[in-house]
Amino acid sequence: MMMFLAHTGHLQFAGLLSGCLAWILTMAATGMDEWRLWYIHHENYTAIITSGVAWVGIWRACFHSHALPKMENCQNMGISDSFVPVEIQVAQVLMMLATVGGLAANATAVEAVRRVYFSMEVRRRLRAVFILAGALYIVTGVLALVPLVWNTNAVVNNNSVPFPPRFMLPAIPASQKVGTGIGVGFTAAILMVISGLLFLAHRHVWRTLKPEESEDKQGRDNPAFQ
Repeated sequence: MMMFLAHTGHLQFAGLLSGCLAWILTMAATGMDEWRLWYIHHENYTAIITSGVAWVGIWRACFHSHALPKMENCQNMGISDSFVPVEIQVAQVLMMLATVGGLAANATAVEAVRRVYFSMEVRRRLRAVFILAGALYIVTGVLALVPLVWNTNAVVNNNSVPFPPRFMLPAIPASQKVGTGIGVGFTAAILMVISGLLFLAHRHVWRTLKPEESEDKQGRDNPAFQ
């Protein structure tokens, strides 16, 4: 029996679009330098950091200076660097995993939506594909939320980072604020979770096909006619 399910997948198509946007935002947040805004008023550093603000991301720290040859000065931070705090090391790992997880979730979601819109055969494995897509979206969102919340807590508590001398940054700023990178990351994580819930909410995830719908019916004479 042919079954048309395209009318049941509109929310999931919106979830796919949301997931694609979330994946792009996740990659953007991972590469952004503005996870933490450090306001520096220490007299030993203000002559170098003429902007008075430094940007600390999970991969590098930067500041603007008119006193140095390069106006924008950046130093890279690796996971193996001993001075890098644990919340930044965790962010480096989990945000990369979230990027890969978002790609896998979107690929699975594309297959799920394709089966709804472009296939008319009985969907014997439709439930599994939708559950997998929804689970991948939610896991990806959680992977991103853990380092985002952790680094936000570090900003609120004005935690220090013992930068080596080559960074030309103090270990503790006068104050710090949450940067754009964390905001973009939170937006991506929330969209990921929403996409996952939309895929898990598809009606064929929770309801099996009725027996009369799952049979491949053949034409038969009406018994009353006989």
